[in-house]
Amino acid sequence: MKKIATLAVLAAISVTASAQSSVTLFGVVDASARYVKNGDVKIKSLGSNGANTSRVGLRGIEDLGDGLKAGFWIEGGFNPDSGTQSDASRFWNRRTTVSLIGNFGEVRIGRDYTPTYLGYTDYDVFGDNGLAASSKFDSNLGTVRDTGTRADNQIIYITPGTLGGFYGRAAVAAGEGVAGKRYVGGRGGFATGPFDVSASYGQTTVGPVAGDDKFKTFTVGGSYDFSVAKAYAYYLQNKFGDAKVASYAIGATVPLGVGLIRAAFTHADSSGTNIAGANIDRNDANEFALGYIYNLSKRTALYTTVAYVKNKGNATFNVAGNPSGFPALVGGDKSTGAEFGIRHAF
Repeated sequence: MKKIATLAVLAAISVTASAQSSVTLFGVVDASARYVKNGDVKIKSLGSNGANTSRVGLRGIEDLGDGLKAGFWIEGGFNPDSGTQSDASRFWNRRTTVSLIGNFGEVRIGRDYTPTYLGYTDYDVFGDNGLAASSKFDSNLGTVRDTGTRADNQIIYITPGTLGGFYGRAAVAAGEGVAGKRYVGGRGGFATGPFDVSASYGQTTVGPVAGDDKFKTFTVGGSYDFSVAKAYAYYLQNKFGDAKVASYAIGATVPLGVGLIRAAFTHADSSGTNIAGANIDRNDANEFALGYIYNLSKRTALYTTVAYVKNKGNATFNVAGNPSGFPALVGGDKSTGAEFGIRHAF
């Protein structure tokens, strides 16, 4: 019966492929050995997503003629160390979209990245992966915001690549009556040759606190490729009510042989009063990170990353989140980590 089921699945994929101009099965498997120390607590583990996020997906394009195309993309994340889904509540947790593409650009419908997330992670030296991932500083400020990375129920417009270097993206996500899911935002930028710069702004409707229900995010970032090195920088500000967390990062990548050195410094500054009524002015943090990727081929690479977070006040930013069974970081404690892994793309 298992063989029959497998053949049925392959047949279904084959039928789908014949109906499309192109269908691609793709994915990434990324696994690492990891050491983390939060305060005085240490843990050694197998991790994932150190260089890229482990995932599997299908995407396809159908040529409709007259310059018009239709496309689909379904993609889900998984944990290669355990074989489990990265999101226990849904398999296709990363991107599930259908698109119409033409000279006008692209209209995309479904679950995907928000413009404000791309507005700073596109300038993260580590690509928001591994111990040095920048999204650890993208604070929800105690709200139920669910649009920090992706948003469900989005309608997205993406400009065509024929605007002389200018590009943009606008998105609206229906909350469907759930606090923290309604989102509206946009990003605009300019890229030409070695230069790229952009800015974005977005609002998420969360549960009202003291009369305010809008969580606001602003980003600006840029990069410049000097050939011998590529420099990156971004500024991210999240604000809700009187509370604000602003972070900035500067970093660089330097080619070395068949590999790439990556280095970054990030500072997070908190201010105001949170929704619990506590002052967060002293809850700041600094992160120092260094890494190297050694490319064995176009699809396979070895990598290593070390990161150090120094918290102040009651800040609890840490290099690797809190793995199951790992005690939460005490406010003001330091967090350090190192990992060595392998990434293969197909």
